[in-house]
Amino acid sequence: MLEAEQNEVRLALASESLHTCICKSSHGGERSAVSAVLGERDVLMANERALTQARDVVQELPRDSEQFTASTTGGKAVALPPELSAIVGRILRVVAAGGTVTVGAMPEELTTTTAAKQLGVSRPTLMKMIKAGEITAHKVGTHTRLRTADVLQFQRQRQQRRRAAFDELRALEDED
Repeated sequence: MLEAEQNEVRLALASESLHTCICKSSHGGERSAVSAVLGERDVLMANERALTQARDVVQELPRDSEQFTASTTGGKAVALPPELSAIVGRILRVVAAGGTVTVGAMPEELTTTTAAKQLGVSRPTLMKMIKAGEITAHKVGTHTRLRTADVLQFQRQRQQRRRAAFDELRALEDED
């Protein structure tokens, strides 16, 4: 989440004067989202107003490229780099569609414990998967490490396989 010096954070397209309020702190007046802290995570749940705002912004976004600027209520503007603008644009599209977004930073490489947790398997199961060649890993000294990109790709592929199997089961059930 973008934090501002004052109570309000705004996102704007650099090429237009389109503004939408994404969130106000608990010190500021009306909010378009409900914020909570659960364990190590900050949770921000969009209400109907925020969903409507996200849909309005998404309708105005160009399809090929988008450049966002963050500005405080004090008027200080900071242009977001293209990579961060792409993340913000994707978040807005998912929220506008009523989806769930998880934003976090991950290192380039993961330990086997962290990778196993990410994949929802035990560490011994992950080590068997590595040994079987299902997921690539490498050694750093005596420690096994996995590239974050490889773990995320494996997770996506596994999810696709699960969805395909579920669709196949549904198709079989529909035949009855």
